[in-house]
Amino acid sequence: MERRTAPAAAAHAGRPDTAVDRHWRADARRALQHSLAFVGLIMLLDWGAGGLTLPRAGLWGALGGMVLAVLVPSRVSAGEGCLAVRGLMGERRVRTDALVSLRRYGGIAAHLVLRDAHGKWLELDLHVLEANPLIWHLLDAGARRSLENGTLRHGRKVLQELADRIDGQETRAVLTASGLL
Repeated sequence: MERRTAPAAAAHAGRPDTAVDRHWRADARRALQHSLAFVGLIMLLDWGAGGLTLPRAGLWGALGGMVLAVLVPSRVSAGEGCLAVRGLMGERRVRTDALVSLRRYGGIAAHLVLRDAHGKWLELDLHVLEANPLIWHLLDAGARRSLENGTLRHGRKVLQELADRIDGQETRAVLTASGLL
């Protein structure tokens, strides 16, 4: 008689513990390139005008560092029941399985504001969700648990609109890749 046992990790095969923004490195690299181009252009203009000195070059370098700090995008990660956004002012976390509200703000540069039952909140750029299906899936699963628990009081419509939009994009991408569309 053969005894079959499956390790606990095999039960979750293919399902990540955490998902991170897969485009963050490229976006951070682009921010660095833009800030370096900015500093280079300012120093070139200052040198052409004959006023570039070592203290002024240090000032332009410091200004470039501030531009970099503003341009670097927030780093987003999601896990089972939680979502975290790490930015310039530190890290914010919410429990997605205990959400109280989910609100959408803005038009072109739309973002979500999520609040949980523990009083924590965070802002999240919608482009991150659209570009990272795993983060969207983990957020959606947690928000659905919040609906089941009855903690989500505001945001059912926003959640449904996001699901239609993001899942529709994923479906179109799969159909296009398979040659059916």
